[in-house]
Amino acid sequence: MSTPARPSVLFVCVHNAGRSQMAAAFLTHLAGDRVEVRSAGSVPAEQVNPAVVEAMKESGIDISAETPKILTTEAVQASDVVITMGCGDTCLVFPGKKYLDWTLDDPAGRGVDAVRPIRDEIESRIRALVDEIAPTARA
Repeated sequence: MSTPARPSVLFVCVHNAGRSQMAAAFLTHLAGDRVEVRSAGSVPAEQVNPAVVEAMKESGIDISAETPKILTTEAVQASDVVITMGCGDTCLVFPGKKYLDWTLDDPAGRGVDAVRPIRDEIESRIRALVDEIAPTARA
């Protein structure tokens, strides 16, 4: 699969309140405008997990204004890469998209101490993803 000039990535988890929010925030932070970033959930929560907001703040990224969004067919169709995180059979699948399934612990109901290792694993995966789909130009 060739990488488009400005790839788009959709992160999907059940509640769009933890893992997918962290992943979207890291990708936006690390890739800037080189990547179009979306996140959504199959059953969105009312708010982003406060422990996730706190853990991300420790990394210098403020996601306090983010809100969980519902997964739509349009979001999947508009994305080049769809990364799922525990949404199981509820994730929509379309031909021609690159799908990755990241097995990560769910931060729901956990405190910031338990969220930190999840955050760090997501950051590591995002750094590798950026290198793959949106490398910086080399002189």
